[in-house]
Amino acid sequence: MKKKEMTNNQFSKYVKWFWFSVLGGVLTLIFLFLLASWGVFGMLPTFEELENPEHNLASEVISIDGKTLGKYFKENRTPVKYKDLPKNLVNALISTEDERFYEHSGIDFKATFRAILKMGRDGGGSTITQQLAKLLFHGEGSKNLPERILQKVKEYVIAIRLEKQYTKQEILAMYLNKYDFLNQAVGIRSASRIYFGKEPKELTIPESAMLVGMLKNASYFNPLRQSRKKLVKNRRNVVLHQMFKNHFISEVQKDSLQKLDLELNVNREGHSDGYATYFREYLRDFMKKWIKRNPKPDGTFYNLHRDGLKIYVTIDSRMQKYAEEAMKEHMSNLQRVFFKEQKHNRTAPFYDLDKKQITNTIERAMKRSNRWKRMKRSGASVKEIKASFDKKYEMKVFSWKGDIDTIMSPKDSIRYYKYFLRSGLLSIEPQSGHIKAWVGGINYKHFQFDAVKQQKRQVGSTFKPFVYATAINQLNLSPCDKFPNTPYTIPKEKYGMPEDWTPVNSGGKYGGELTLKQALAGSVNVITAKLIDMVNPKNVVSLAKSAGIESDILEVPAIALGSVDLSLYEMVGAYTTFANKGLRVEPMMLQKIEDKNGTVLEQFIPKSKEVLSEESAYVVINLLEGVTEAGSGVRLRTKWAKYPDNIATGYPYEFTNPIAGKTGTTQNQSDGWFMGIVPNLATGVWVGGEDRSTHFAGITKGQGASMALPIWALYYKKLYADKSLNISQEEFEKPENLSIDVNCDDTTDVDENLKNTIDEDPEF
Repeated sequence: MKKKEMTNNQFSKYVKWFWFSVLGGVLTLIFLFLLASWGVFGMLPTFEELENPEHNLASEVISIDGKTLGKYFKENRTPVKYKDLPKNLVNALISTEDERFYEHSGIDFKATFRAILKMGRDGGGSTITQQLAKLLFHGEGSKNLPERILQKVKEYVIAIRLEKQYTKQEILAMYLNKYDFLNQAVGIRSASRIYFGKEPKELTIPESAMLVGMLKNASYFNPLRQSRKKLVKNRRNVVLHQMFKNHFISEVQKDSLQKLDLELNVNREGHSDGYATYFREYLRDFMKKWIKRNPKPDGTFYNLHRDGLKIYVTIDSRMQKYAEEAMKEHMSNLQRVFFKEQKHNRTAPFYDLDKKQITNTIERAMKRSNRWKRMKRSGASVKEIKASFDKKYEMKVFSWKGDIDTIMSPKDSIRYYKYFLRSGLLSIEPQSGHIKAWVGGINYKHFQFDAVKQQKRQVGSTFKPFVYATAINQLNLSPCDKFPNTPYTIPKEKYGMPEDWTPVNSGGKYGGELTLKQALAGSVNVITAKLIDMVNPKNVVSLAKSAGIESDILEVPAIALGSVDLSLYEMVGAYTTFANKGLRVEPMMLQKIEDKNGTVLEQFIPKSKEVLSEESAYVVINLLEGVTEAGSGVRLRTKWAKYPDNIATGYPYEFTNPIAGKTGTTQNQSDGWFMGIVPNLATGVWVGGEDRSTHFAGITKGQGASMALPIWALYYKKLYADKSLNISQEEFEKPENLSIDVNCDDTTDVDENLKNTIDEDPEF
């Protein structure tokens, strides 16, 4: 009996200790939660921090047709709302990460106890809300067990607070917006755009499943690593199985979807990727200045890379795409022809330079390089720096067929890049001033100098229309007025020149009389010289400045032939004046800027002024139409553009609509230009080498009509094929009561000796 009583006492004792331990554990846990909520283990987020959790939000550049052109970011995150998430993505997330998401209040105790009992073999016990708390407020867990326990307790407290503060839908959206999917894809919108080239709402079931599968470990299940493709697919299939298990898809759907490949459509969003890269870089500098002028209400400044600004620009994503495609199509072909020519050039890729001048050219490029600047800052001597340029390294270099892995010295790579011809294109809508397309070069990653705004080059004969415009505006001249095609000399005393100026025509072609329309179509230098002398160079400069040219221009007669260095931005902006009835609308690249909440911070409006009378502007347009009807731009009208060495074989231009244009070619073919206008779009194209000594040997291949005009033609072919753009093919609107005679039908044909003449400009 005593033994039985002893046994009962021991059992009772054990039961008491058991319940005491359980109760003590629960009380301890409750006490830990209380201590954590009081901030004893470290500060918890305040109400304000929960309401506005810190995000690094990418600022977004949005085109006029509503497409994202690019972003500026520390983390490439652009949040989306729950309503913009597809149902299949939400279903995949809940099925895989938190099956009882809608049933708990931040903590799933059943899942937690299961994870403890099974030591995490069947997955962790964290809810989506807990995972969000971890992402928002304390990141990666500590490897130290006591610290990890305390972090977990804080995570529980934050999760409960989040559940009180936000709806379930908001928590799901916040979690997907915060997660880093790698490869600069922070948040679900960036991930869907980068991995599949679409917005989140467009994601299919298997695409959603793959992205949800990455939530387990984005680094391990990285779909862009070739060695992980099978792992990623298997993980996606696990998610599809979970969706079936939770009755979101049928077994038939699951089985068929699991057989599909990943079908990625990778669209990287780095600063060198995507469209309008040169424009975006120029815009970045503009925004830095804008931010300094526009502080927040509290006096602090916006952060372009963290504050989620929405920058609405005038660029049309479709037109930008067509412009870049046209440039690449022609320039890759032109480069092939240039490489072929250089095989016979002993000083390739240079002409007109001796050995010492070539050495100096390469050394100047070395001193401009990041390598030189970096080594100089580190204290290296000039001798050490130069030696590093002769050492060979593994590197990637540009080619039109894709980057090439090679071993090359930095000095050799500099010379290699000197071989490549560069190009720029700018399109502006004359009536609004909206910049529609901006192509600053052939490849931003390898050639970062912007040929649209940064670069200034001699403009050649593309400057002549300003001379003609001044003469028409001042003297009321008609395109039908005739001038003698004979040598013309301007004495040095008249404009304070060092010597008399007697320009010559290309090829030394003279004789007879030419109308102004014939003269501009044939780019006849002596008649242009006569005109600038009639109106005075000072007045030509004044008109050009009024039309938007900002660069300094010497008030000398030689500017008539394009001796001035100007940017493509200035030239296209000025040419829009002719198309807009003499009214200059200042080029615009911005519509408005909003903060992350959609509040408009600034709305941009166009600035305009009258430069020419409507009548004079129309007469200039009429003259420029002659260039494409019978002058150096006539190849726009031909069925096949037959250029030497197949520069543009198979380009059936055959434009039949009115086009006002002007080609330009500078000394030694260093620069090729084409300015082309239709009633609602003006576009300029420049092509040339980085150095003026890099050019074609002869005028046939090196003129503007061969180098630049084909890009314009290819671009407009694409524009006209896209009917949604409504690019005009109509005639230019004629002013009412036009008093100047433009009907020169009996004299519009250029003399046979001048037909298709090359607009080469001699030494000035």
